[in-house]
Amino acid sequence: MVGLLGSLVLVVVATLVIWKGSEHFARAAQRLSKYYGLPVAVHGAVVVAVGSSFPEISSIVISTVVHGEFSLGVGAIVGSAIFNLLVIPALSALSSEKLGATRNLVHKDAQFYIISVLVLFIVFALGATYVPGGTNSAAILTPPLAILPLATYGIYIFLHQQDASDHVAAESVDVSPLREFGTLSVALLVIAVGVEGIVRAALSLGGIFGIESFLLGLTVIAAGTSLPDAFVSVRAAQNDDSVTSLTNVLGSNIFNLLVAIPVGVLLAGSATINFLVAIPTMGFLAFATLVFVIFTRTDLELTDLEAYGFLGLYVLFLVWMVLESFGLIDTVRGI
Repeated sequence: MVGLLGSLVLVVVATLVIWKGSEHFARAAQRLSKYYGLPVAVHGAVVVAVGSSFPEISSIVISTVVHGEFSLGVGAIVGSAIFNLLVIPALSALSSEKLGATRNLVHKDAQFYIISVLVLFIVFALGATYVPGGTNSAAILTPPLAILPLATYGIYIFLHQQDASDHVAAESVDVSPLREFGTLSVALLVIAVGVEGIVRAALSLGGIFGIESFLLGLTVIAAGTSLPDAFVSVRAAQNDDSVTSLTNVLGSNIFNLLVAIPVGVLLAGSATINFLVAIPTMGFLAFATLVFVIFTRTDLELTDLEAYGFLGLYVLFLVWMVLESFGLIDTVRGI
C-alpha cells in the first residue's frame, strides 16, 4: 500500500512540476516568436510544438538511457499522440467560443501528420521483417532505420521554412532574447525533472500491478507528458488563436513520431519493440487521426459536440487499455 500510495503521490507531484515548467516555457516561446517576427503557423507547428514536446523526448531518453526501458518511452510517444489528437483539441474547443481550422492546416499539417504515422509504421514493420533477428513479436530498430523518420522531419521543416521566408513580419516586440532563452532553458530543465519523476512512478506502478511497460507508457506517462501541449493549446484557444492551438497539436505529434523515437534508437544503438502490441495501438492512432481530419475539415470548425465525441473516443481507448492490462480481454496479442 505504501508503494502504491507513494507512486500515486509521485505522479501528481511530477505532473505539477511539468505543468509549471510548461507554463514558463509557453510564455518565453511566445515572446521570442514575436521578437523574431515568425508567422503564426510556424510559431505553433515548429517553435511551440518542439518545445512542448520536450517531455515526450525526455521520456524516451530517460526511459532508454537511465532505466533501459525503450518500450516505455515508445508507448509514451504513441499514447501522447492519441491524447494530443483527441483530448487537447476537445479541451481547447470547450474552453473557447470558437475553435476554427484553416484549409492550409488541414491540407498541409494534418496530411503531413498522416504521412508521419505511416512512416513510423513502416519503420516498425522493417524492424520486424528485414532486420536480422526481427520477428513479428520483436521489431528491432537500428540507427539506419532511424534515418528515415528524421529525414522526413527535415522535409517538414523545409516546408515551414519556405512559408517563413515569404512572411512579412509585423513590428517586433521589445524583449530581451537572452533573458527569454534563459527562461526557456530553466523551464526545460524543470520539465525534465518532472518527467524523470513520472517515469519512476510508472515503473513502480507496473511492478505493483504487473502491467507491460508499453501500456504504461500509453496511459500514465503519455497523459503526464502531454500537459505542456494541453497548456499551450488551451491558452491559445482562449486567446482566440485557433491556428496556434491546432498546429501545436499536429506539430508536436509530428516531432514526437519522427524525431523523439529515432533519437531514442540512436542513443540506445538499437532497440526492440513488441510489434504485436504496436500494430493495434498504431492502428488506433491512425483511426484517431482520420477522425481529427474529418472533424476539423467539416465547416473548418471544431464544435462542442465534436469535442465531446473526441473525449468519448479517448475514454474508450483508456477502457480498452485497462481491460487489456488486467487480462480481462485479449485483443492485443503479445501482452
